[in-house]
Amino acid sequence: MGNESQCAAAVDLGSNSFHMIVAEVDESRLKVIDKMREMVRLAGGLDEKNRLSEEVMQRAVECLRRFGQRLRAVPSGRVRAVGTNTLRKARNSAQFIGRAEDALGHAIDIIAGHEEARLIYLGVSHSLEDDSRRRLVVDIGGGSTEIILGRKFEPRRMESLHMGCVGSSLRFFPDGRITAERMRAAEIAALQELEPIATVYREIGWETSIGASGTVLAIAEAVHDAGWCKDGISAAALKKLSKALVAAGNAADVKMAGVTAERAPVFPGGVAILTAVFEALEIEQMSCASGALREGLIYDLAGRLQQDDIRERTVADLADRYRIDATQADGVKRKAVALWEMVREEWQLDTEEYQRLLGWAACLHEIGLSISHSQYHKHSAYLLNNLDMPGFSRGEQQRMAFLVRAHRRKFPLTELQALPDDDVQPVRRLCVLLRLAVLLHRARANAEMPRIEVEVDGETLKLRFPEDWLQTHPLTAADLELEGDYLKAAGFRLKSR
Repeated sequence: MGNESQCAAAVDLGSNSFHMIVAEVDESRLKVIDKMREMVRLAGGLDEKNRLSEEVMQRAVECLRRFGQRLRAVPSGRVRAVGTNTLRKARNSAQFIGRAEDALGHAIDIIAGHEEARLIYLGVSHSLEDDSRRRLVVDIGGGSTEIILGRKFEPRRMESLHMGCVGSSLRFFPDGRITAERMRAAEIAALQELEPIATVYREIGWETSIGASGTVLAIAEAVHDAGWCKDGISAAALKKLSKALVAAGNAADVKMAGVTAERAPVFPGGVAILTAVFEALEIEQMSCASGALREGLIYDLAGRLQQDDIRERTVADLADRYRIDATQADGVKRKAVALWEMVREEWQLDTEEYQRLLGWAACLHEIGLSISHSQYHKHSAYLLNNLDMPGFSRGEQQRMAFLVRAHRRKFPLTELQALPDDDVQPVRRLCVLLRLAVLLHRARANAEMPRIEVEVDGETLKLRFPEDWLQTHPLTAADLELEGDYLKAAGFRLKSR
């Protein structure tokens, strides 16, 4: 299958199915060399308190163990695995993720709805002919539906709605029985979700509408095989399909092309959602695309590997939008990275991702000044926890938010313990480096800082300045003494001379 070390792989832990693809990406073209898919129905395992059942977690872990066996030869930096709507909702998702990562052998990120929509659009747009027409992309998943407007490879407006084929089917067709009344109730519920965005989307407009992922592709296959639509999905064909489901009477009795035995239980909910999308957005015809979230993950990962990381553009855009002092941010970033270089091996921070995280936090640590100078580090953390940040997972935003929250004054130990166990030690140490970089640039002056040598021994840091420098800079010496008290409470010892 080629050189595995040069491949890229994506794993999509969807609310209905788990998908994995392994591919070669060359000059913006994706060549899939292996593909796996299993129907896990993660969303169906959520109880009334939004906790995943042990049964569904075990089923998901077994699936990921099989995926992990296939990915064993692919380096970790070339694998991207993400969880979507159900893992965003599940209260015990952290417990599941730990087991899932052990089974897969790779880290798993939970991504926000807008990030899911961006990646879906990226996957869809790469599977289409490159043209300049405005596109409407619709992706109906197990737990959410993404609706995106864009042009070429750039999404312009994105929405992730809380409706999916699994949730809709469990709510309106729990016993599999399909009636006209149930179907219309499911459609109206979907129309309610669409109501806040429908007018805006219609006003912006589009020139072509495209559907993606399993539900839409299954519908397209069903209406084509029945002779109701020659290409894609038409509004008239969708109405005929809905009536055919009602005539069948039960999901188990639906015998149509594209509707496998495992898809049948969630098919009525998916049809109801797509019918509502057509009605709300006044769609007459929709084509279908082969690309979706997993393909978008591959292209996004390829961009990172080729030094075209959208996260860098996101940070730059935020710095510009919130008018962050670029000179100060750059000075803090350079000092923080210089300190990281000196301690990265001893402190087990020797990966590019830690360097990037520290650099991004340095660039954005003053973003909260756009709200208020008072307690601005807390405002900064709030923004970074809650902004839509293209390219970033929820975990990455959480880690960055903690760094900027903790870059000054008392060390927030309670917030630190809220991080996943594996993040606590490295993020805690990165925070010390950011605090020192900010402290050393407190004067906001353009003068070059002296060369500082840093040694670490466990949680003890020794800073060595040029001879007599601290004596001639008493304010910095006082700041370092106070910082020593703050860090002592966090379990560090700071020595400087």
